[in-house]
Amino acid sequence: MSLIFSMTIISALLSLILLLVSFWLPQLKTDYEKLLPYECGFNPLSSARLPFSIRFFLVALLFLLFDLEIALLLPLPWGSQLETPLFTFIWTSLVLILLTLGFMYEWAQGGLEWAE
Repeated sequence: MSLIFSMTIISALLSLILLLVSFWLPQLKTDYEKLLPYECGFNPLSSARLPFSIRFFLVALLFLLFDLEIALLLPLPWGSQLETPLFTFIWTSLVLILLTLGFMYEWAQGGLEWAE
């Protein structure tokens, strides 16, 4: 009984100390960027109608595309345990080839270049 009580007291004290340190430590060094309401680099007091470059959306779409590709490839090791693993590997290879060809085409067209 005393071991559980002492562990509870130690956990509560440690939690309280960490809470106080995390509350006061970030306030020691404040600078201009930390005082801004947005951390994205845009001035919050300027016009909200600033044009966005389409390249930001292109990079976001490419990230989502290849992120989903990885999610599709995760079950591949379990596909080797199927009765016909060759069928699974052929479809996986076709998806990878298609995505690689699309990425090479985008790169060749200059869609990944930031400066023109």
